[in-house]
Amino acid sequence: MKTSAFPALALICALGLAATACSDPTADDSGTDTGQDAPVDPTAELDGVKLTMWTAQNTVNAPKQVIDAFEKATGAEVETQAIPDLYEQNVPTKLASGDRPDLMFWQPSISTLPFVQPQQNLLTLDGEEWVGKLGDTEKSLGVIDGKRYAAIVTSPAMLGVYYNKDVFREAGLGEKDFPKSYDELLALGHKVVDETDSAAFYEAGGDKWPLQWQMQVQLTDLDKRWWDGLNRNKEQWTDPVVVGAIKKYKEELLDAGLAQKNYRTGTFTGQADALWKGEVGMVLNVTSFQSQLQAKYSTAEIDEKIGWFPIANSSATGMYSPDQTNGVVAFKTGDEKRQNAARQFLAFWLGPDYADYIKEMKIPSVQPSVPTPEGLPQTSKAQVAALPKAIGVFQAKAIVAPDTHLYLADMIFGKKNPQQVAQAIQDQFAQVAKAQGASGF
Repeated sequence: MKTSAFPALALICALGLAATACSDPTADDSGTDTGQDAPVDPTAELDGVKLTMWTAQNTVNAPKQVIDAFEKATGAEVETQAIPDLYEQNVPTKLASGDRPDLMFWQPSISTLPFVQPQQNLLTLDGEEWVGKLGDTEKSLGVIDGKRYAAIVTSPAMLGVYYNKDVFREAGLGEKDFPKSYDELLALGHKVVDETDSAAFYEAGGDKWPLQWQMQVQLTDLDKRWWDGLNRNKEQWTDPVVVGAIKKYKEELLDAGLAQKNYRTGTFTGQADALWKGEVGMVLNVTSFQSQLQAKYSTAEIDEKIGWFPIANSSATGMYSPDQTNGVVAFKTGDEKRQNAARQFLAFWLGPDYADYIKEMKIPSVQPSVPTPEGLPQTSKAQVAALPKAIGVFQAKAIVAPDTHLYLADMIFGKKNPQQVAQAIQDQFAQVAKAQGASGF
């Protein structure tokens, strides 16, 4: 799943650029949210109850296992409805027109949850029994202003370095050489270029969205106080640290010849093919890259050829990145029976069905008490091990996720310099934050 590849400003444009224009005409008190005084019975009979669930076009089959099991256990009917791309742009537009589902996949980050106006539109889920079963990282997601609005059904994507083991062996590199900082990662890249016929990194300028990751890794030393300041308009994306990260990416990776020759037109699928063939030594990307490999190769094949390690600016620490398949939200519909059934569906998903769901999906567990399925590649197991100490990408820290990748694409085509990239990011961030009515903007 791509992360933050959609135009952030387009989300605001879908509802209007003024804060008042962002209000949803359906966002009134029509849906009462009374919460739950007692634990939900996940398998209680629901004959005759019909729920709708919105998904993106490429994730319409993601809830199939749990829907089939829930329908069989309760007698309810759950209909999935695929929303046309761009999902994150079209969902707010549909909500503003008065349409709404009972349930929906939605990215559970502080930068994306606000676009569906959770306080007005969504059921609060703080009292649900499954909340206490989540891992620490997952517990931090789906919460706005101290209230939980999203159930976390899958782990956030992990950002780290996938590497070709054959290329590393040819370069004389092993686990002892894994970097403990971004500077060491670049040095590792030079070793690959110097000792092999492979490029160090594959950059996907054609698809644009993966361009953000090299910059993101360099921002991990910015502390919570800085991000809080950014969210209150006390700090800005034009901070020298941010400009320096963009400049280092350009000068010390791209201009230094560490990327493949066609980095301006490279693609996400080409990235996987190039790493598999050993045309490049490394790829910095999120778990969607892992999913791409698993769709083409067996666990044994992946274990033989591909490895993974975590990286941050000054430590060997991974980064987590929420996406829309991580979270499921339930809407206030004004129909108490359906609202309760939606809560029951989430209780079933994260209760009696959860082990079967993650086994079917071949994904890590969000609940420490439910073991991650056997048979996952070592790259996936390494990501699971790194998750508890992982640092959130800016989508999990900033109240708006600006379209960094678009401005970086402008840079690699010579349309912007690093300072101009940072200024464009700041301008968009402030415009969207102001349109959302964020304090300080």
